[in-house]
Amino acid sequence: MSRFFKPLAWALPVVMLLAGCNGTDKETDKDAAQPEPHTTYSKADWGALPEVTGSDLQGGFASWRSACTRLKADQNWGPVCSDAASLPASPSVEQISSFLQTHLDVYSLRSAQGSSDGLITGYYEPVYPGSLTRTKAANVPIYGIPADLIVVNLDSLYPELKGKRLRGRLEGRVIKPYDTAETINSKGLDAPVLAWLTDPMDLQFLQIQGSGRVQLDNGRQLRIGYADQNGHPYKPIGRWLVEQGELKKEDVTMGTIHAWAMTHPERVHEMLASNPSYVFFTQNPDSNEGPRGSLNVPLTPGYSVAVDRKVIPLGSLLWLSTTQPDGQPIVRPVAAQDTGGAIAGEVRADFFVGTGPEAGQLAGDMKQTGSIWLLWPKGAVLPQ
Repeated sequence: MSRFFKPLAWALPVVMLLAGCNGTDKETDKDAAQPEPHTTYSKADWGALPEVTGSDLQGGFASWRSACTRLKADQNWGPVCSDAASLPASPSVEQISSFLQTHLDVYSLRSAQGSSDGLITGYYEPVYPGSLTRTKAANVPIYGIPADLIVVNLDSLYPELKGKRLRGRLEGRVIKPYDTAETINSKGLDAPVLAWLTDPMDLQFLQIQGSGRVQLDNGRQLRIGYADQNGHPYKPIGRWLVEQGELKKEDVTMGTIHAWAMTHPERVHEMLASNPSYVFFTQNPDSNEGPRGSLNVPLTPGYSVAVDRKVIPLGSLLWLSTTQPDGQPIVRPVAAQDTGGAIAGEVRADFFVGTGPEAGQLAGDMKQTGSIWLLWPKGAVLPQ
C-alpha cells in the first residue's frame, strides 16, 4: 500500500499561506490576461506528495481515465492510457497506486522565483431562468456564432504565435475588429439566439464560466456551451468596481458583484460596458453529465480542473493541495481537462465545483493558495 494514501477519512493539518477560468481551446472571461509563465518542473519523490483518502484517489483516477478516449494519439499520454485500459472498471486503491508509481514521475510546479505556492480558484456550471422565446421578463439574448465572425489561426503562418487567434469582421478586403460587448448589448447582432435570459448579469456570469444551463418553464434545462469569442481582451468587471470605489479589492466576489448590481440597476450597463469581451455559445445535447471542457469530455465535479496548457498539457494527471474558502482541505489527484483565458501562470488551476447555486457560491468565494504536482509519463519530455 502506498504511503500517499490513507484508507479512512482523516484530517490534514493545513498551513494557511498568503495568496500570490467547449471542445476547443476556449477563451472564456475568467480573468484578465496574464504574462507568459516561466515554470520550473522540480523532480520529487512519491513520498513528497501529501496524503489523500482512498475515495479521492479513485475519484481522481476515474476522472483522468475518462478522457483516455481523447488521448489515444497523444505521444505522451497515449501509451499510459493504453495500459490503464487493462485495469478493472473500478480498480482498487492498491491497483491505482501501483499503476501510477509504475508509469509516472512526480514534478512539483514552481514559479520563476522558485515558489510552489500558486492561485487556485473555482468555477461551476450555472443554472439561470430563461425562455426559448423572447418575453417581457426574458429579454436578454444568448447569441450563437455570428455569420460574419472571422477567425484566423495565426500559428498557421507564424509558429511562434501558437494558440493565438485573430477575430474580426471583413469590411471590403480588410479585417476590422469585431463589435465590443457594449455595441453588441446596445445594438444586437445578426446571429442565432439560443435562448433568452431574465437578467443581464446572468449573461455576464455565463460568459465568465463558459458554460451553463437555462431553466425553462416546462422543467427542461437547456445546456449551453462556449463556441467562440469576439476577440476583444477580457477586463474584469470586479476591477472596474474597485476603480470606481464601489468595492474593495479583497471584497470582490461573484456575490458582491451581483449584490452591487441589484442595488445599482441604473449603472449595470455602465459596468458591463467596461468589459469589451463577449462570448458566443452553442447548444449542447440534453444530459445529466457535466459540461464538456476544452478536452471535449464531461467535467467531473471535484476532480476536473482548468489549467494553462502552456504549463500543463491537457489530459495530464495532477496532484492538488489547497483549501476551500472555509479552510477545509482539498487534497487529491485531479485531471487537467479544461482551459480558460484567465487560467494563466506557473502554479495555477481553476477547480470545477459542480452545477447550480450551491456550487456557484463555493466557486465565487474560492481564491486560495495551493500547490500542484504534475504526474508525468516516465521517459517523456517535459512540457516546453
